[in-house]
Amino acid sequence: MNENSKRKIELITLGAALTALVVVLQMLGSTIRFGTFSVSLVLIPIVIGAATCGKYIGAWLGFVFGAAVLLSGDAALFMGISVHGTIITVLLKGTACGFFAGLVYELLEKRSKLLAVLTSAVVCPVVNTGVFLLGCFTFFTDFIVQGAGDQNIFLYAIITFVGFNFLFELLVNLVLSSAVVRLIKVILKH
Repeated sequence: MNENSKRKIELITLGAALTALVVVLQMLGSTIRFGTFSVSLVLIPIVIGAATCGKYIGAWLGFVFGAAVLLSGDAALFMGISVHGTIITVLLKGTACGFFAGLVYELLEKRSKLLAVLTSAVVCPVVNTGVFLLGCFTFFTDFIVQGAGDQNIFLYAIITFVGFNFLFELLVNLVLSSAVVRLIKVILKH
């Protein structure tokens, strides 16, 4: 078997294992709540897949994350307001965070693998949260305005829908993603 075929098999195998991990972590993670939403431990395998397998596997893992969010009932609050808005927002935020984590890794990898992983680990939750907020303001503005009352709606959305969850996801991603990517790259070399 040539090196190219071996590499493709490694990517498919790792991509499949990470896909299963995304689903399991989302289903388990949907039970861990800080505030309004569950914490997305799923971003870790998305960053790992994006860094080790590329931006398209990262996008796939993000899409699977979005589908798992929809199936787990984690988006039920928003489904009651707008089904199509919820589906678009959830699938787009997941797919985009995986794709951009992989793209950033790809762009920075030659400069420094550690910098590439750490930057990807930041980009993933930032894009996930950013697209979520854009979706909120695109599809759920009336809901946000109603909940905010006299408060600034942007500040209300960040505190209510993002808050501590984002900071927790960012820190966990930074710590675990870089360590696991290093391990996988060492294993794949041998």
